[in-house]
Amino acid sequence: MGLFDKMFGGGASEAEQQQGAQQRFNELKQKYQSVLNMADQQHIQFQNLHVQDNKLYIKGIAPSEDAKNKFWDQIKLVNPNGDDVTAEINVDSSKAMGATASGGAAQGGQTYEIKSGDTLSKISKQFYGNANEYMRIFYANRDKLSDPDKIQAGQKLVIPPDEA
Repeated sequence: MGLFDKMFGGGASEAEQQQGAQQRFNELKQKYQSVLNMADQQHIQFQNLHVQDNKLYIKGIAPSEDAKNKFWDQIKLVNPNGDDVTAEINVDSSKAMGATASGGAAQGGQTYEIKSGDTLSKISKQFYGNANEYMRIFYANRDKLSDPDKIQAGQKLVIPPDEA
């Protein structure tokens, strides 16, 4: 039976790992919700938000050094050790300010109508080849979306052009 498990157990194990990663993501997202809210208030735009090495991985662009510092202060309030979060926040005032204008950068993209079963990650994978780029789509559609996990079939989203 051990040999059978080794030969055929990999698929189930991988599915279990994905489910575990999603569960871990939801746990960490809930734990760090105040940090995510602070980032939104400070107009920090996330480029990536996912679980990596069993930690919440956040990559984003802050409009100012002050916004970046407030973000880090909030992380320290939630977890002074920071042992379950990795954050890479850069300051780029020209890029961050232009993107928050919600429209200017997004106008160059294309429109996509959400289908049943779609997620922003799935749409991001389709357009950019990387599911973790979903926050680009979210920020380009802040006028229509309040939460990246709450999209509905029939909604029309602007997909920003791939900058790669």
